[in-house]
Amino acid sequence: MPIALLIWQLHAKIMLLLRELSRLSHGLPRLGEINSEEESLAAEQQADAVSSVIDRRDVPGRETPLHLAVRLRDPIAAEILMAAGADWSLQNENGWSALQEAVCTREEAIAIVIARHYQPLAWAKWCRRLPRIVASAARIRDFYMEITFHFESSVIPFIGRIAPSDTYRIWKRGSNLRADMTLAGFDGFRIQRSDQTFLFLGEGYSSEDGNISLAPGSLVVLAHKEKEVTNALEGAGAQPTEAEVAHEVALMSKTNMYRPGIDVTQAELIPNLNWRRQERTEMVGNWKAKVYDMLHVMVSVKSRRVPGAMTDEELFAVDEEERLGNAAENDEFEDVLTAEERKQLNSALLNGEL
Repeated sequence: MPIALLIWQLHAKIMLLLRELSRLSHGLPRLGEINSEEESLAAEQQADAVSSVIDRRDVPGRETPLHLAVRLRDPIAAEILMAAGADWSLQNENGWSALQEAVCTREEAIAIVIARHYQPLAWAKWCRRLPRIVASAARIRDFYMEITFHFESSVIPFIGRIAPSDTYRIWKRGSNLRADMTLAGFDGFRIQRSDQTFLFLGEGYSSEDGNISLAPGSLVVLAHKEKEVTNALEGAGAQPTEAEVAHEVALMSKTNMYRPGIDVTQAELIPNLNWRRQERTEMVGNWKAKVYDMLHVMVSVKSRRVPGAMTDEELFAVDEEERLGNAAENDEFEDVLTAEERKQLNSALLNGEL
């Protein structure tokens, strides 16, 4: 089939989808109009009907109409689709979203269109689902749980010292949720720790004197050491400025695209045994709980070249120069790995074994 005819057919398909979408979108609720679980369910059904059209994947490669707009280099179609609520995060059969495809093919105008819309769209989805989330959480029995995780590798025996690990402590009361954790981020191969608490206030909060009032569904972050309290969702629904959007797209274009993945299809839960070969138990609050190990979970990272961006070797070289240029930081790094262990790690990274 001639490429011109194929392009015309794809473009015609997008236009047909948009006409059908115009009919379905009529009467969709606006932000602030959804306050009950019933209204939330009705809004979800309407949104699903729209998504079944606008995010339809019935072409080779499982590409959405937004993917096709990127392939056709049509920012106008992309603008119409995003304004109507297209899900930019959906992946094609190769595992890439429309935004990633736009960045990797240097379709900057389309990437800016998607980046301009995705934050307000995410906020609209959150507001639409919030009453349903709060009502569902209230029906679940209150609980306390702990989740501990760490990584091991048969290739790099010391990976546990540089890979993330933590114990999450989670409480649920009514429709409110609290999660305590210490993992805050990374500085090179050094894990950064911070004693912090996340509070999801499904019922909202008002102080006795009335000076503090938080709406239902607020997410609050408490940094205990710094004695700081932050409303994580403050300004979440604000429309980003054009300068902010352009800056975000420019940052995406500076390095290659990476897509982490986790495969649990072969995962197994194996009872953790003590030295007497008996199943190990621990007390979690007032509950006696069995301990299990999850094995055969595969974590992978897929990369894709972005034209004009730094190569992986250049990126690692920049990081190495920054570490060598800071003596104090380099000394701290030496506390994590020995010289021989650093050689093993670099070899594994270069050979793609990690």
